[in-house]
Amino acid sequence: MERRISAIAFAILAASLYAINIPFSKLLLLHVPPTMLAGLLYLGAGIGMGIVFLSAHSRRAMLGRNDLPYTVGMVVLDVIAPILLMFGISMTSSANVSLLNNFEIVATALVALAVFRERISPSLWRSIGLVTIASAILSFEGAEAFGFDLGSLFVLLASVCWGFENNCTRMLSSKSSEEIVLIKGLFSGAASLLIAFLAGERLGELVYVLPALLLGFVSYGLSIDFYILAQSRLGAARTSAWYSINPFLGVAFSMIFIGERPGLQFYVALAIMALAAVSMARETLGSE
Repeated sequence: MERRISAIAFAILAASLYAINIPFSKLLLLHVPPTMLAGLLYLGAGIGMGIVFLSAHSRRAMLGRNDLPYTVGMVVLDVIAPILLMFGISMTSSANVSLLNNFEIVATALVALAVFRERISPSLWRSIGLVTIASAILSFEGAEAFGFDLGSLFVLLASVCWGFENNCTRMLSSKSSEEIVLIKGLFSGAASLLIAFLAGERLGELVYVLPALLLGFVSYGLSIDFYILAQSRLGAARTSAWYSINPFLGVAFSMIFIGERPGLQFYVALAIMALAAVSMARETLGSE
């Protein structure tokens, strides 16, 4: 029971640290191009966790030769998914992207069930359904903003890639989480920066680069580290469901740090998410 409770705490902490990224990234985007910022955030995660990895010996086993297929899959999918998402963003509305991005939760559960044979109870499926509905309401900007086109297909494909990536990471979660984040951050960050330079983006002033790297270490590095720890005890589907509270935390942090005020749909979605959280808690702790 204690292991399950600590795993839930890790998942919520991972979501909280990632949610901090939302308001501060909005501020950094005023000075740093989007693809370049994504690369810097991932790179900050890799560099920061590299320092942690070298300075504190992990009690978990290191990645071995048998882990290579999942490690390569994790890195490749982490590179492909953002590229697909960028194509999607360029071809469809931001509201459409936000709505369809919620499919990642469902994709993670489906891949966990179909490919990795992870047990998913009917209660967890109900929780995932509630989470998906709440996330859709939170990101919904009107019926006129939603439509299915080629851009929508790219966004869905990105979500499927992240679903597979979450499960690849799950297969490595018994190993050193610091080493996993180090590999994920450095390779994905380098790939994103290369794409940014090829797209004609510029690095920007150093005064904004350093905060971006620091934000990446906190919101990507530490967040992914805690996410992996949660996965090792909960599995991919449950961890993804708990982690999906991050959009709500992102809105809350935006209210605190940059003065944004959400509309009625936020509170409706929050009520549904609260029901989902109660359902997930009963399912997670009851399955011990």
